[in-house]
Amino acid sequence: MSSRTRARARAAKVPAGATTIRILRQRGRRRSNQPFIVVLPEQRSLTSELLGSLLRALWARRRPLAPIGIALTVLPATALLHVLVWWSGLALAPLAAGPLLWLLITQRRRPAADHAVWAWRAGLTMLGTAAAAWVALAAAFGPLAGPLELVWLFTLLAAQTVWFVIRRSH
Repeated sequence: MSSRTRARARAAKVPAGATTIRILRQRGRRRSNQPFIVVLPEQRSLTSELLGSLLRALWARRRPLAPIGIALTVLPATALLHVLVWWSGLALAPLAAGPLLWLLITQRRRPAADHAVWAWRAGLTMLGTAAAAWVALAAAFGPLAGPLELVWLFTLLAAQTVWFVIRRSH
């Protein structure tokens, strides 16, 4: 009797109120005589429905919330850096001068003719310097040490406000 004509036992127990989908034995899997069984609930729970709708709404509006996503990613990343490699704050400290270097290069290549352009560039430089300095300090001392949690919050609020203004003006 070949393996294709032999009867297979299908006595898998299925909970009440569930739908089963049977995926027959795949080629190359000769050791297992049991088919794969996937059990799916008929109705999703209210919690999963609410969570799914919340995630879909956040995904649909992901661009306006980019600074929040970045901030919520950087906070645990710096905590992990602090726990694993506390001296990484020393390596990240020179990055705080990056926005100032950007401002100098930008002003040299394309000088700001308007005072508003200079103000935006200076504001973005201060915001970038604050964010980079916070990352270095959070990696060295921990993201919730002393006033660093308030600095994180205020930097997040400033970045989100600037992001909304820039996106609305373009």
